[in-house]
Amino acid sequence: MIPRSVVEGDDGRLRCAWVGRDAEYQRYHDEEWGVPLHGDRAIFEKLSLEGFQAGLSWISILRRRPAFREVFLGFDIPAVANLEATDVERLLADDRIIRNRAKVEATIANARVALELVRDAAGALDELVWSFAPPPRSARPAALGDIPAVTPESTALSKELRRRGFRFVGPTTMYALMQSGGMVDDHVEGCWRAAAVAAA
Repeated sequence: MIPRSVVEGDDGRLRCAWVGRDAEYQRYHDEEWGVPLHGDRAIFEKLSLEGFQAGLSWISILRRRPAFREVFLGFDIPAVANLEATDVERLLADDRIIRNRAKVEATIANARVALELVRDAAGALDELVWSFAPPPRSARPAALGDIPAVTPESTALSKELRRRGFRFVGPTTMYALMQSGGMVDDHVEGCWRAAAVAAA
């Protein structure tokens, strides 16, 4: 009997149940979620997309990610930091992305804060975010219900980013960042990715 915390795909692999049967979600789960992510641009993109996800499902962001990458110039930090009010209006008219003024403006403002961090020290945003990574767990989650929404580390990261001027970086959003960026490994017992990590 398959535990409720995992779901079997058409390929016979068991995956964390939040994936369901969506092919893009399966690919994301298999190839990206929980894999350590590094680099200022990559961290900034993930930070931005997690901010857009707040209040929405991640699949809604994932399906729009190519468009987000296009309109936000590949999430190149200096390029996004240079966007102006006219660009905000252009972005808000683009129905391929989430048209939320506060989130669009926050992404640009966050790029300006990030630029101050990385201008003289490449890797500074990456280093800052990863400095809040928790130590590895002694045991992985047995079920989805064992996975927290907020941790002391995500709360501390949120507080530090807010202190520096970042927006849409609440503790829950930052824990999602930690999960997706591989700062924590929340693949549940029975998931093929969990088994692969254990065997490595």
